[in-house]
Amino acid sequence: MKVCFHTLGCKLNFSESSTLAREFENGGYERTDDFREADVCVINSCSVTEHADKKCRNIVRRIHRLNPEAIIAVTGCYAQLKPYEIAAIDGVDIVLSNNDKGDLYRKVVELGHKGERQEVTSCTTEELTRFFAAFSSGDRTRAFLKVQDGCDYCCSYCTIHNARGASRNMPINDIVAEAQTIADKGHKEIVITGVNTGDFGRTTGESFADLLRALDKVEGIERYRISSIEPNLLTDEIIDICTTSTKFQPHFHIPIQSGCDRVLNAMRRRYNTAMFKARIEAVRRAMPDAFIGIDVIVGFPGETDEEFQMTYDFLESLAPAYLHVFPFSARANTPAAAMKNKVQDSVKTARAARLEELCQTLHRRFYEKHLGTEAKVLWESSEKAGWMVGFTENYIKVKMRYDASRINTSERVRLLEVDDKCEMLAEVIE
Repeated sequence: MKVCFHTLGCKLNFSESSTLAREFENGGYERTDDFREADVCVINSCSVTEHADKKCRNIVRRIHRLNPEAIIAVTGCYAQLKPYEIAAIDGVDIVLSNNDKGDLYRKVVELGHKGERQEVTSCTTEELTRFFAAFSSGDRTRAFLKVQDGCDYCCSYCTIHNARGASRNMPINDIVAEAQTIADKGHKEIVITGVNTGDFGRTTGESFADLLRALDKVEGIERYRISSIEPNLLTDEIIDICTTSTKFQPHFHIPIQSGCDRVLNAMRRRYNTAMFKARIEAVRRAMPDAFIGIDVIVGFPGETDEEFQMTYDFLESLAPAYLHVFPFSARANTPAAAMKNKVQDSVKTARAARLEELCQTLHRRFYEKHLGTEAKVLWESSEKAGWMVGFTENYIKVKMRYDASRINTSERVRLLEVDDKCEMLAEVIE
């Protein structure tokens, strides 16, 4: 029997899919990337935008058309928010809420064979209380470790609270044990992930800083990265831990969403531009060469041309290493969906294009600033057209000719040249 996973959305979903896949493999299934040869096809869905919903529906229809005998199971955030919409698609056999995704393997075994019956589980936001422990294990170099789930922030545009429930986590000791398992599998780097990672500790009375200090002591792990952290939770204490540790890398992913205080207030974000700027400055005082990536939404209801320009100018002045740009997408049952003064799609597209162009400029500028410097690179296992890549401590992507003996090893390199794909060419320092 073969099982195929198709994962949409965030790194949290990837860590969960990897854990689900291991359960199938332990049960005797062989994992395949080709859904046409699979007996079971699992889609771990995302619902952060309407495009994500549409992509899930299209994948389900394509799988059923090309492999009509396969059992199709859908879980994840779209399955949580609209289970019966998914169940109505031809070919779907199992739909599991986020609360029940840990039961996926058992449900597939119980189903027996396609066509016997359809299983749909759903639950309300208040019933999303289980914590599904997860980490990814597909890459020899890096693993994504889930430390937290859910979010209590309820931003006006976001449906994640409804899809994932309240903020919750496992105890630190259990997460440290997961990290040690990752280390024992040979991984050198862990990316700490969650819905709102900095909010860790809500259910155990611990803190995110406590967790970082405990993870820092795990033997076998050389590097940690924090996948994303809210600016109001990026405290001086967290920055100090990352500065003094030899394992936590100078790499931060921080959402701002808008550079206009009025829009931030309408979004129900928990900071303003002055606070955000202060947090960026605090990081740079401690780690001048830190890679800083920023999330931003364009076209929020009521955002004027002048307010977008404020965002553009603010981001340009901050000069992050990267921008993750998202056009606003109205989600059902959120306050923003009912707001007036919608921004036209064509305007959102034009604004996103301007920020993408700014991103390219800032990204290349960050790379060029490091030309001629030395860095430590952890080489990854993938090969593309005879090249292999790795990342420096501050997340500069370095490429060199493929050499299998270098996979999952760290080497000192000198950064030489930025190519037309904004990848760094380097030479190994003997």
